[in-house]
Amino acid sequence: MTTWLNMSLQDGASPIMEQLIFFHDHTLMIMLMIITTVMYMMTALLWNKHTSRFMLEGQLIETTWTIAPAIILVFIAMPSLRLLYLMDEIHNPTMTLKAVGHQWYWSYEYSDFTKLEFDSYMIPQEENQASTFRLLDTDNRIVLPMNSPIRLVVTAADVLHSWTIPSLGVKTDATPGRLNQTSFSINHPGILYGQCSEICGANHSFMPITIESVSANHFINWVSSLSE
Repeated sequence: MTTWLNMSLQDGASPIMEQLIFFHDHTLMIMLMIITTVMYMMTALLWNKHTSRFMLEGQLIETTWTIAPAIILVFIAMPSLRLLYLMDEIHNPTMTLKAVGHQWYWSYEYSDFTKLEFDSYMIPQEENQASTFRLLDTDNRIVLPMNSPIRLVVTAADVLHSWTIPSLGVKTDATPGRLNQTSFSINHPGILYGQCSEICGANHSFMPITIESVSANHFINWVSSLSE
């Protein structure tokens, strides 16, 4: 999760988020090169006292500064389009999780198992412990196996919500009467935090999302314990 004074993106917990971080750095480097070049040219013009009549009109330089931005945009657009297609693809999921947004909590259903569903509320401030994060921890965490493609189906029961986990690169709108789906895979064990990212009412900031990523054996044992 994000740490104090962290100005960059969260560490990626999924292959898609790692690719998003790479694309962010790639685009940032191109922007840095453009800013450096423009600043150098502006500084040179300010300090240069010479003028040239050949610079008053130049077809070659006008052609160059028209074609160069187009080439730069291609270098940005190609990895961007690739990422868009990767994020939209649903890769043969091993399991399906359904998230339903309410005012102001989340309900979860494990569609592949019988009657495995629960509500997830934020832990009240007076019940927080030293090991929990204020406004981020929930009473019932989503337990998911790592290194497994997971399909997420999102909807809402009342108003617009948005199911968001920044470290997974997942942000899916929860719309009443509509099912939106996405997929992700968690590549390491741990606890991941997120929040509703749609202004859904007075308690919008008090419906966090907590995922506990575990091994496949631990997940099977967790499912078995709930089924008993």
